[in-house]
Amino acid sequence: MDDERIISLFQQRSEDAIAAASAKYGNYCSAIAGNILSLKEDAEECVNDTWLHAWNSIPPHTPPNLSHFLGKITRELSINRYKAKSAQKRGGGEYDLALEELGDFTSASGSSVEEAVEMELLGKAISGFLRELPVLYADVFIRRYYHLCSIRQVAEEFSISESKTKSILFRVRKKLHSFLESEGLL
Repeated sequence: MDDERIISLFQQRSEDAIAAASAKYGNYCSAIAGNILSLKEDAEECVNDTWLHAWNSIPPHTPPNLSHFLGKITRELSINRYKAKSAQKRGGGEYDLALEELGDFTSASGSSVEEAVEMELLGKAISGFLRELPVLYADVFIRRYYHLCSIRQVAEEFSISESKTKSILFRVRKKLHSFLESEGLL
């Protein structure tokens, strides 16, 4: 079923919308949640919560890209669950590793209005920066730091070696650091 039809089902408040979204994007959302959360049950619960959030958001919102919309919901729910679970203990998942690699860029906690504005500006600057990169470099960066895939998963997806993946990520982080410094964002 195409995205327009699924969105239409949500707007009509048809329960078939959830089944259709789950059938089309269930694996995608599960992969996102699984990359962030170590427990399969937590990941499944976040994916189920994604359908509820989509149900509550459509209408009034009509997403221009359903997969990105659902992926973003899943990612935010998974990160929130991860933070809640790791408040008691520190885990060793991809989320921690990715944040450690991006340490220079993730120092703001977003707890104040000023920090939230800074994070939004940072996000827009990074998006612009990524659009200027070769497609492979941008895609590798996004798979690692947005979808939180392991180095091995990224390498396999793009049919490149793990060492090449690490090299690409290192180069992009270095260029990003220089770019953000030149923009006055670091």
